[in-house]
Amino acid sequence: MHDGVFSSLLERLRGQLDGFSSAQLATLRALFESASSLTTCLELIEKFGRPCDRCPHCTAIRIHRHGSSGGLQRYRCVMCRRTFNALTGTPFAFLRLRGKWLPFLQAVLDSRTVRSAAENIGIHRNTSFRWRHRFMGAARHDRPPRLQGIVEADETYLLESQKGSRHLDRPARRRGGKASRRGISKELDCILVARDRDGKTRDFVCGRGPVTARQLAFHLSPILAADVLLVSDSAAAYRTFTRQAGILHEAVNLRAGVRARGAIHLQHVNGYHSRFHGWLSRFNGVASKYLPNYLGWRHGLDGQRWLAPADCLIAALRGNGFVS
Repeated sequence: MHDGVFSSLLERLRGQLDGFSSAQLATLRALFESASSLTTCLELIEKFGRPCDRCPHCTAIRIHRHGSSGGLQRYRCVMCRRTFNALTGTPFAFLRLRGKWLPFLQAVLDSRTVRSAAENIGIHRNTSFRWRHRFMGAARHDRPPRLQGIVEADETYLLESQKGSRHLDRPARRRGGKASRRGISKELDCILVARDRDGKTRDFVCGRGPVTARQLAFHLSPILAADVLLVSDSAAAYRTFTRQAGILHEAVNLRAGVRARGAIHLQHVNGYHSRFHGWLSRFNGVASKYLPNYLGWRHGLDGQRWLAPADCLIAALRGNGFVS
C-alpha cells in the first residue's frame, strides 16, 4: 500500500489509535498491505486467468456460478457437475498464501536469492524455491511469437549442473568447478539466443555441446519470418540451416577479427549474453534443468518488460496460453 493511502487511513483513525506503539502501528500497516495485496492479486487472477466460459474438465459450455472459494468466483458444470475457477488447470491452482504472491514477485523483480526472498516475504525457503519455479516456469512462455527484419543469432555456454540432485550421473564437482577439457564439449549446456533489431528476443536450451543444423531448424524455423536476414558467426551449422530453409544469411567471421560490416554484426545478441551471465552469477550456479526458467526470468527483466509485480503475475497467467 502506498504511503499516502496508509497515512490517510491513520489520519481518519487518529482518535482510535492513540496509545499505539510504533511496533503496533507497523503491524497494522503490514495487515493493511497484506489485505491490499490479496485484493489486487485476486482481481488480476479473475481478469487474466483461465477463461471460465467452458468447463476445463469436460469442455461443456453449460456452466453456472457456484459461490466463491478462497476469494475467487467458483463455477459448476451442468454436465459433469464438477466445480472450477480461474486457476483450475494452471500451475497455481493449489498454491496458498495468495496475499504474499505479489510481494514475492517484487522479490523476483529485485532478483533476490531464494533465502533472501523467503526472509523478506516471511515464507519458508522451500516455498520460496517452489514459487520461483512455479511462476517463472509459466512466465517464460510469454514471448514474442515471431522475429523479423535483421535477426542476430548466437550461442552461449554454461557448465552443465546437477545442483540439488540426489542422484548424479557423473562424479561430483566442487562448487565453481570447471570442464575437464577446453573449448566447447558435451560438458557444456548450449543456450541459443536470437534477437531482432526491435529488441524482441527468443532463447532456447539446445542440449549439450555445439549447436547443430538440426537444432537450429527445430528452434528457429517456427519463429523466423520468411523475409528475415539472419546474422550469425561463421559456424557451418548456420550455413547448412539457412541453405535448407531458404533464409537469407550473412556471417561475421569473428575468428578472423571481423566483428562488424556495417549493419552486419552480433552486438545486440552478444550484449544480451553478457547481461545474462552477469545477472546469473548472483545465484552461484543453477541446475541445468531450470535454465529455461532463468532465461524467461531474465527476458522479463531485460528492457524493463516487467515494471511491477502485477506484470510478473500477468506474464505467468498469460504464459499458460489462456490469454492472447
